[in-house]
Amino acid sequence: MEPFARDYNIEKHDLTNAGTIASLTKRELKKRGLTRDFIKKVTIGIYEAEINVVIHSYGGIAAISITDDSIEVTFTDKGPGINSIDDAMMAGFSTASSLAIENGFGAGMGLPNIKAVSDKMVLTSSKEGTRLYLKFDISSDNYES
Repeated sequence: MEPFARDYNIEKHDLTNAGTIASLTKRELKKRGLTRDFIKKVTIGIYEAEINVVIHSYGGIAAISITDDSIEVTFTDKGPGINSIDDAMMAGFSTASSLAIENGFGAGMGLPNIKAVSDKMVLTSSKEGTRLYLKFDISSDNYES
């Protein structure tokens, strides 16, 4: 199938549209005939990352690339950065605002969930922003027969 590449803007605190990128990616993966379990794994990773950008940053971009071999996603935001990546990777650790918590987000499971479902995860952060790279490997057993 043809490669797929898209960039999506993510707005700060836009809880109304949070999850849209995950939904659009899910639709594209279904068209490609990938298994439900694999699509679920990718969708969870993208959704969690998208929510993190919405609730923790000043906005950003998600760049998604799909080939026959892999799905690569890079989330880049405009700050304020993660003070301690080690702390942020611990299940239950959260710096979510009261707005996020009131809307059911900020349980501190986003990054641990992302790490659990992705084949590769690289997270870097500074006060200027955070970059999260994810890779999901597509193998022959991830296609419906």
